[in-house]
Amino acid sequence: MTTFTAAPDRDALLEAAARLRAEVGRRIVGQHAVVDEILMAILAGGHALLVGVPGLAKTLLVRSVAEAMQLDFRRIQFTPDLVPSDITGTEIMEEDSGTGHRAFRYVRGPVFANIVLADEINRAPPRTQAALLEAMQEHAVTAAGETMRLPEPFFVLATQNPIEQEGTYPLPEAQLDRFLFDVRIDYPSEDEEVEVLRATTGRVGAPRVPGRVARASAAA
Repeated sequence: MTTFTAAPDRDALLEAAARLRAEVGRRIVGQHAVVDEILMAILAGGHALLVGVPGLAKTLLVRSVAEAMQLDFRRIQFTPDLVPSDITGTEIMEEDSGTGHRAFRYVRGPVFANIVLADEINRAPPRTQAALLEAMQEHAVTAAGETMRLPEPFFVLATQNPIEQEGTYPLPEAQLDRFLFDVRIDYPSEDEEVEVLRATTGRVGAPRVPGRVARASAAA
């Protein structure tokens, strides 16, 4: 009779995921299911859309995951006046002060990172949202007649406010299809709220729990 044992690679992966989850938990109170879904998306090589009201530490959560994985992190605040070149980069003309020779140089945008946080992605117009389509699908950016590969691994974690839709641009199906998960973030439980308060409030000068941050004070 043949017996099967767990593959060493799988065990190592599960162990690494557990360590990563614990590391993020040092800074984020609760939200265990959200952290698990983000990690599943990253391990599967996909992207995730985080949907939740302001103040739930979405930005802090993504930044914490990037820091725990020691990956290059960039945050892009999507606004109505954002243009595609603000994401992918642009060409600038440089002049050599010695020779007077002029040449174009491509300055890479914030999309050239391992983990890109597209904060409030639905606040930018469709033309700007489309700047991420090639990056999310092909892990590359085409500009100035050249296709440039993005650093690997590459993940886009986008956030969206579900209750404030005035002045926003709904994501088209073509872009929604590029997200592996639609992660819903809710308020912490009462016990978790109490834990946040205990960790972040008290007398002036009183020591705080290291690594803990307030959900209410997090820039999400």
